[in-house]
Amino acid sequence: MANKKDKPLTPAVLHILLALSTRERHGYGIMKQVAADSQGKVNMGPGTLYGSLGRMIDAGLIRESEKRVDPGMDDERRVYYTLTGPGRNALEAELERYREVVAVAGSRTLLPENAHGI
Repeated sequence: MANKKDKPLTPAVLHILLALSTRERHGYGIMKQVAADSQGKVNMGPGTLYGSLGRMIDAGLIRESEKRVDPGMDDERRVYYTLTGPGRNALEAELERYREVVAVAGSRTLLPENAHGI
């Protein structure tokens, strides 16, 4: 059960935490992962991304890792971001909130028939 004192995450923060849940990434890598995860429905611009990253660092949800060259990109050194323990906890709490909402919607037959496996 989600902790009642945990505040819901904004969609941008949720998508960033999901993108960082499997490995650390640099900003452009996060933007690409968010687009892939959402099947192109969410395209996060640099202003939203870097504003959110700054607030997430301040909140202790993520931290800067190290600057290094991305072998798949140019030679520019990039800052990588990684999930912290509190960040993983916040992601888990948010996913639990979503599970609860989907369960309520399912009990009220509000979901399409093929979505019951969500």
